[in-house]
Amino acid sequence: MKKLLILLMCISLALSAFVGCESSSDEFVVGFIYVGPIGDGGWTYAHDQGRLALEKELGVKTLYKESVPETQEVENEIRTMIDQGAKVIFATSFGYMDYVEKMSAEFPEVAFFHCSGYKQTDNMANYFGRMYEARYLSGIVAGQKTESNKIGYVAAFPIPEVIRGINAFALGVQSVNPDATVEVVWTSTWYDPAKEKEAAVALLDKGVDIIAQHQDTAGPQQAAEEAGAFSIGYNTDMKETAPNAYMTAPIWNWAPYYIDQVKAVQAGTFESHAYWAGMEADIVQLAELTDLAPADAKAATDEAKAAILDGSLFVFEGPIKNQAGEVVIAEGEKMNDGDMLGMMWFVENVIGNIE
Repeated sequence: MKKLLILLMCISLALSAFVGCESSSDEFVVGFIYVGPIGDGGWTYAHDQGRLALEKELGVKTLYKESVPETQEVENEIRTMIDQGAKVIFATSFGYMDYVEKMSAEFPEVAFFHCSGYKQTDNMANYFGRMYEARYLSGIVAGQKTESNKIGYVAAFPIPEVIRGINAFALGVQSVNPDATVEVVWTSTWYDPAKEKEAAVALLDKGVDIIAQHQDTAGPQQAAEEAGAFSIGYNTDMKETAPNAYMTAPIWNWAPYYIDQVKAVQAGTFESHAYWAGMEADIVQLAELTDLAPADAKAATDEAKAAILDGSLFVFEGPIKNQAGEVVIAEGEKMNDGDMLGMMWFVENVIGNIE
């Protein structure tokens, strides 16, 4: 009898283990690769909020890896996540593009999504948002607020994504204040709080009274606050990090896209694509204005937003001049997506070089 009981217990344990494995293998796993830490308060934090919303909405299991450099290490992280059952990979930095493309060929059964790039394969989509729309609106706020007519902009790398944002911001400034300039300093890093803050200090020392940014942390915002200046954030609502400087920010909302695409993969309807939606899809928005914004800023930005949404305002519609004073977009002409995605020149009220 004792031997029989032991045998039955062993069979029971074996069945339990089998059922547990089967349940685990049925779990839908999604991987996220981040260029910075989730605590950056900016770019990576915004993506991670989308990941958490995805988990809550669909009940999937998610994996994530922070601070992955834009090197071959991306491939290693992708393989590790696939070994853990990932059927979908979201890679969230421009410099990951070529590595993701390579991995998509190696793992054709996995759906890959690359953020901010331009390459596609049969099982690799690229995705981004028309952040230039919200950048333009934030430029209106800065243009109305500045008293020195000198605005500073701390920027990461001279790639089209960043340049397009700077130009849209500068055009927003110009629309309400033709005398104001936007001076750019490059940091050559996405995430380096100290270096970003140092770049902002250098601009403040030149007399700018507003700091804007295309960086992943609130370092530039904090520099503005310490100098008694004002600021425009990026990625997320940064008012808590610099409450005495921050006026608003162009912000990301990745959750709807992540949820929709994982649903498509689960349903077997995923198709490779290039996604580039704007404020109409709620992937980009202007954060709520604080009391530090000019009194007329809300009315001005609301009006401009409505015009963008109804098509009567297009940010990159001519006449637009470059830094040399040459008309690069004629009156009545609109830049197409290809030209915007490849933009490598500055509008006339921007001070700085594309290095």
